[in-house]
Amino acid sequence: MAKIKTIYACSECGGQTLKWQGQCPHCSAWNTLSETVAEKAVSSRYQSLAQSSQLTHLKEVDTNEEPRLLTEIGELDRVLGGGLVRGAVVLIGGDPGIGKSTLLLQALTRMSERCKVVYVSGEESAQQIALRARRLQVQSDRLGLLAEIQLEHIFNVLKREKPDVAVIDSIQTVYSELLQSAPGSVAQVRECASQLTRFAKSSHCSLLLVGHVTKEGAIAGPRVLEHMVDAVLYFEGDTHSSFRLVRAIKNRFGAVNELGVFAMTDRGLRGVSNPSALFLSRHDGEVAGSCVMVTQEGSRPLLVELQALVDSSHSPNPRRLSVGLEQNRLAMLLAVLHRHAGIAVFDQDVFVNAVGGVKIDEPAADLPVLLAIASSLKGNPLPGKMVAFGEVGLVGEVRPVQRGMERLKEAAKIGFQLAIVPRANAPKVPIEGLKVIAVDRVGQAIECVR
Repeated sequence: MAKIKTIYACSECGGQTLKWQGQCPHCSAWNTLSETVAEKAVSSRYQSLAQSSQLTHLKEVDTNEEPRLLTEIGELDRVLGGGLVRGAVVLIGGDPGIGKSTLLLQALTRMSERCKVVYVSGEESAQQIALRARRLQVQSDRLGLLAEIQLEHIFNVLKREKPDVAVIDSIQTVYSELLQSAPGSVAQVRECASQLTRFAKSSHCSLLLVGHVTKEGAIAGPRVLEHMVDAVLYFEGDTHSSFRLVRAIKNRFGAVNELGVFAMTDRGLRGVSNPSALFLSRHDGEVAGSCVMVTQEGSRPLLVELQALVDSSHSPNPRRLSVGLEQNRLAMLLAVLHRHAGIAVFDQDVFVNAVGGVKIDEPAADLPVLLAIASSLKGNPLPGKMVAFGEVGLVGEVRPVQRGMERLKEAAKIGFQLAIVPRANAPKVPIEGLKVIAVDRVGQAIECVR
């Protein structure tokens, strides 16, 4: 019996080596090589996306935009950029049990009344999907179900049915008989995703792929999987919370970093019409260490409360902990606060939290974080109905952020009356009901709220 030849494949880039190495020679990632079965080259499984190999000039290509396929779930359509594009491939990832299959089943049952849809499940039987649909009360007579994990059988059904929308749940369970490795391996995931993507492009079928995530929260399998697809959506939030956040990490047909907010109910996921209310705590009165900021999530301004707690440290190394914000940036901001505002916290434990489980990556949170820390340290509450935003530099300047006018209008609409912003973001025309204080330095912002 011939010995099975094995190779080592990188889970980040998909590169292959004959021997194990600590560092991938292709992408320089560490500890990403795993042993797998070497596959034989089969050239017949690849097909061209074009009808012919003739050269086409750019101005000759038909650019008439087709109407998008709406899921009729407002928050999901927002994250997708206005609905599904025909021929687009969307990858959806998230922790187990966070609601990926539930949201897709709700969307497909609504879309099945207007177009042809197919739900391919490699993890559940058709009976299990029907039971979940009954529990969610989203029954549909036109939704096609297929419990299959072999790629060739899935292709036969999709080519015969010619659906407008298809869901593969999940891509890690699908395997091709042309490859010898097990489902979920680097070779299988990359090959199956590539073939499904080519089918979607050639047949103009909107394809949604569900992907498992690793313990670090990234899509399992080769990182090249995210480069193949047109959009990547991630579920965020704690599975123990009743709220779910869907964020667009990549979108060729819409805004990147767009955020959709859902509430988990006994009948599935429901879109939240006013997400700012989720991230604003309810206080009986003014409390120290709390500051509201206006963050920009894609095309939507969102109000989020940032809370800070400064307490005396009982250890030689004071703790610096942030939830929802970048840890290293917090340490930098504390140094700026000491040097340019004269507020030292070197002997204090500092804890910062973004309410509601939202993750804030933009630097506009710098100024409200410093205001919340100063408020908690002095024990002085910030003025009520106040918002702030602005990037803080290492020399103590307050730098402007993008879409400042939209942020201020959103704060005024919610009912806030005072805003501390960078001078470059100060509105040229006064906003009714909102007093704007423009600052240039961190020290000025701290003095405004003392």
